[in-house]
Amino acid sequence: MPRPLSSPHTPLGVTPTPFRAVLALLRTAPGTYIWLAVLFLTTVVLHHMDPALTDDFLRRRSTNIHHLSEHPVRVLVTSALWLDGGTWRTWLLYAFLYSVFHAPAERRLGTLRWFAVVAAAHIGATYLGEGVLGWAIRHGIAQPESVNTLDVGVSYALAGVVAVLTYRIPSPWRYVYLFGVLTFYALPLVNGRTFTDIGHFSAVLIGLACYPLTRNPGPRRLRTSRTRPAVPPRTPAP
Repeated sequence: MPRPLSSPHTPLGVTPTPFRAVLALLRTAPGTYIWLAVLFLTTVVLHHMDPALTDDFLRRRSTNIHHLSEHPVRVLVTSALWLDGGTWRTWLLYAFLYSVFHAPAERRLGTLRWFAVVAAAHIGATYLGEGVLGWAIRHGIAQPESVNTLDVGVSYALAGVVAVLTYRIPSPWRYVYLFGVLTFYALPLVNGRTFTDIGHFSAVLIGLACYPLTRNPGPRRLRTSRTRPAVPPRTPAP
């Protein structure tokens, strides 16, 4: 009987299981799926928490003006580990969005450059949005209590990654995609003009500004050990 064919990465006669196939897929974007796993765990925590305590719990991890002025590093990190609301429907939505946008971006950019885009969009959009909110408070446009507003989540980082993927799409579809992204994030800004709308659109602009990170690095030259200059062969004396 003919022997079954096998892939180069699978021993002869061994069929890869669905678990191994999923595991191989997860390894192609480790940062994305580790982050998603952390969000799953924090969603479990919120799901078992008393709903009356949820807002106060998340507010302590919020990147609002009050916390950014006192503990900026802590809240910038912790705010990206929780989903506002903590429902399974929210997590499933982000699991889909992470697989559609974050995972392809990490595969194409590499984990380090993908993380650089994520950090730039999350931090930059947070400060821009809260900065506009602070300006509105000083000018009497927003209430003073807004310094303690609830602002947690991963949507700014997602918006930046959605935008940076523009450069990985071939023309002419690139411009169609870019138009759709700008329209999607600009319409709430025109209609609502909340600090989160400003943050989302700012994150898109930051993602577009990350174009240098999308360029493929030039070919690397192999490093060789230091050697002595070649000595011409000696000729025997007559």
